[in-house]
Amino acid sequence: MEPLHILYEDPHLVICCKPVGVLSEDGQAGRCMPELLREHYRSLGQKNPYIATVHRLDKITGGVMVFSRRREVTGKLTAAVQAHEIVKEYLAVLRGHPAEPAATLTDLLFRDAGHNKSYVVKRPRKGVREASLFYRELSRTEELSLVRVQLHTGRTHQIRAHLASIGCPILGDSKYGNNAANRELKLKYQALCAWELAFPKKISDPQFAALAGKVFRAPKPWYYQQILDGTLK
Repeated sequence: MEPLHILYEDPHLVICCKPVGVLSEDGQAGRCMPELLREHYRSLGQKNPYIATVHRLDKITGGVMVFSRRREVTGKLTAAVQAHEIVKEYLAVLRGHPAEPAATLTDLLFRDAGHNKSYVVKRPRKGVREASLFYRELSRTEELSLVRVQLHTGRTHQIRAHLASIGCPILGDSKYGNNAANRELKLKYQALCAWELAFPKKISDPQFAALAGKVFRAPKPWYYQQILDGTLK
């Protein structure tokens, strides 16, 4: 069993860092976080541990996730994530520089399920939903930008598709990005990390009261300091 980086746990939930390359949900071929967590709790003597995914990350994205440990709280946690009461922030390296150092992007996003890809479009139609995010540039090199991203909606591939639509694809992203640049830097995965998970300052539900105002962060990804130092060009 591979080691887990657990940031917080109580009888209701567990917050941990999902490694890149591991699935966030059950039901697909390959290693997945729910089963890794079940193995962890079985190794501690717990029989038939319950673990449920309440929000997801792409397989090629690592970072902080929260999982339910009790069936009766799964729906509450899912609703809190969907309502953005639990706030998620990401760190990403972009190929290029955004026109504005900080901005909210609000567009229509079309989900092409057949090709597993999302596109920013101009007009509503079947499969189109509004998508919104906020980004702030933290640093830049000659060709790259380091940004923090906060999601206002949670659409599939939203960060990747949205930033690519303004001419700043995520470094290492083979689906929406610049494959020639990715090959040049020998990047295996995209430079996108679910860096921070913040709980609301006031929580009325006693099951989650201990989490009020708490912020959980993944270790800063490998590219963070390199952009600040200017060593990742």
